[in-house]
Amino acid sequence: MACRPDGVKWTAPNDAEGIAATVARLRTMVPSLIVAEATGGYERALVGGLAAAGLPLVVANPRQVRAFAKATGQLAKTDRLDADILAFFAERVRPTPRPLPEPVLQQLDALMTRRRQLLDMLTAERNRLEHAAPPIRRSVADHIRWLERRVADVDRDLDHTIESSPVWRAKENLMRSVRSGPRGEPDAGRRRAGTRAPQPQADRGPRRGRATGP
Repeated sequence: MACRPDGVKWTAPNDAEGIAATVARLRTMVPSLIVAEATGGYERALVGGLAAAGLPLVVANPRQVRAFAKATGQLAKTDRLDADILAFFAERVRPTPRPLPEPVLQQLDALMTRRRQLLDMLTAERNRLEHAAPPIRRSVADHIRWLERRVADVDRDLDHTIESSPVWRAKENLMRSVRSGPRGEPDAGRRRAGTRAPQPQADRGPRRGRATGP
């Protein structure tokens, strides 16, 4: 996570505890805008948590963010997007966050709650399997597979709810204009944040240049 204009940064694991901590911290910071990138599902739980908390969120197409970063000299051709660049995009482009209707907030909250419950049960059963006596190992293993299917079901519902909600702007052209305050500078005193959900290590390339990410 990176914030502008004050430069506050932090990292957190992309799991239930890390997301809860990030949401709680952002609530205290009262940002005017949070920009996340659509990363093919890696952002699902983080975006769901931020949206369910009613924070001012926009999910942007990474291609647009990359084009903006290249045009403004913030990103070399082979660099990867990171939270600093997303925060810079939020500060300069300033896509307008759209509030979620109350029924959508309730649906997201219910899905996120159920996802946490299923993951807690899944963790408990996996731990139990390590020490399970032979007569119950098959039962525990079957339950693990059932829980994994239920998590996948909730993730699909979460994806659909997020992508059909006002926070999902990945198909919009957010760069119609780059707004600025007096004398061409971004309006001061309003905190904007960029957040990037970590991807599996195998998908990560080396980061270069000035910006640093989570």
